[in-house]
Amino acid sequence: MKSLEELKKIREEAIKNVDLRQEREGTRIVVGMATCGISAGARPVLMAMVEEANKRNLTDVKINQTGCIGMCSLEPIVEIYRPGEEKVTYVNMTPEKARKVIAEHIVNGKIVDEYTVGSVQK
Repeated sequence: MKSLEELKKIREEAIKNVDLRQEREGTRIVVGMATCGISAGARPVLMAMVEEANKRNLTDVKINQTGCIGMCSLEPIVEIYRPGEEKVTYVNMTPEKARKVIAEHIVNGKIVDEYTVGSVQK
């Protein structure tokens, strides 16, 4: 940093990045990518979701990674956040299940109940 102006630019860029992360418009898909998720196969699940969303040109869908979601025995875990709806948690995901979730839940609005955390507890 050489000047106050440079510091102001850095600050503005940081604020813009924080605002992007806090954006809540559209659908948000979060894939657990802690060590437990990765070892259970979360990376191929994440890639399948990104590929399927791109293939379907879903511009209002954001796919993010997170750390531990807290249910290691149910990994890979995917959480879906949609405005005005309850969070949906999908567990024991595979790339095939991920593609079905994009098609059924994200595109058609129908939760794939048999993949949700509630179905595991039944």
